[in-house]
Amino acid sequence: MPRANRRRRDLDERPLSGSGEVSTETFGGRPWYVRRLTGASATREYRCPGCHQGVAAGTPHVVVWPAEGVGGIDERRHWHTRCWQARHTARP
Repeated sequence: MPRANRRRRDLDERPLSGSGEVSTETFGGRPWYVRRLTGASATREYRCPGCHQGVAAGTPHVVVWPAEGVGGIDERRHWHTRCWQARHTARP
């Protein structure tokens, strides 16, 4: 069966799985929502925008998205916790 390349609209409103509260952090003069995910709730592999390496399934990490604007599923980025912390503390 061929793979459908169309974006699934039902994923647009999909909440983040797992537990953890959402905090707000400021970086680069903009507010960002940050949610820490446990390894148990990380069921897929993602690409970290900080180091461009994979965030393996089962690895605790953070999900970050803009606090201003739409902030939908297309804006979420999964970061290694250390990469986000290094980026966050490296610049104002």
